[in-house]
Amino acid sequence: MTTENSPVLVVDVGGTNTRVALARGRTLVAGSTERFRNADHPGLDSVLAQYLSRHSLTPARGAVALAGPVRGSHAEMTNLGWSVEAETLAAHLGMQEIALLNDLQAQGHALAHLPETHLRRVRSGQPEDGPKLVVGLGTGVNAAPVYPSGAGHVVPAAEAGHIHLPLHGPEDYRLADWLIARRGFASVEDVLAGSGLERLYAYHAQDAHSGKSLDAGAIMAAMDSGDALAQSVGKHYVRLLAHVLADLSLITLPFGGIYLIGGVSRAFAPWLERFGFEAAFTDMGRFSDLVARFPVAIVEDDYAALAGCAAYLDAR
Repeated sequence: MTTENSPVLVVDVGGTNTRVALARGRTLVAGSTERFRNADHPGLDSVLAQYLSRHSLTPARGAVALAGPVRGSHAEMTNLGWSVEAETLAAHLGMQEIALLNDLQAQGHALAHLPETHLRRVRSGQPEDGPKLVVGLGTGVNAAPVYPSGAGHVVPAAEAGHIHLPLHGPEDYRLADWLIARRGFASVEDVLAGSGLERLYAYHAQDAHSGKSLDAGAIMAAMDSGDALAQSVGKHYVRLLAHVLADLSLITLPFGGIYLIGGVSRAFAPWLERFGFEAAFTDMGRFSDLVARFPVAIVEDDYAALAGCAAYLDAR
């Protein structure tokens, strides 16, 4: 295990930004956290070399969480185009070891260490000991179960954002046909990611014969201003999100709770109740009472994955 005086490097690589920090044990070193725009760098090695040079330090060990599939010591960034080889990266930086995790795995390892002040409760449910489910809504979409295991947790990697979008009623089927014509098939990420919200708006705008297109930030601003089209999009988004979470909860039975992470989930936090999240989430027929037992919270700590990397390294 990492000793108290041995700093480790912890990294969270998203589709847009990379967050980097140092940690001792399971605690991030105060003042060490930095954020880098991925577009300013050709690869992760450039980001980390710049960070370590600023801090005049080369830790022996590190953990990198990435938004993409991880296979052993190799990872591909789904929405960025970077590829990472752990051994090559460690050698380039002069480090002994770098572990690679899927970003949702890192978030899962962080859940047990998040203070209540970093959570926004969406529904209380009936929290119990048992599995949790962490769901990322940001540049991409993913979900992963979190299983208790001794003093730590097991968090299997997944690419759940690329499953088929659940369809309930004629409007969803029309949306699916529209997506299939443009994307090949209708996936969860095609609608629930930041770019997916823009895609959902484009579908509704075409259906309303408005021809408008807005980016995700402008859509949220239009919702806030009371724009009818934007609010229709928001209601459709919240209903689809609730159905996806309910479907995933029947697969994983997260009696310990469902935890939403990422910028899109935080942006929609004020709208979930208003747009009918509760009714849509528990609309599962004879399984409604079971689904209603699962708590839902939004993680408001943008650096939770770094703490998860630290917890992962500390438990090894």
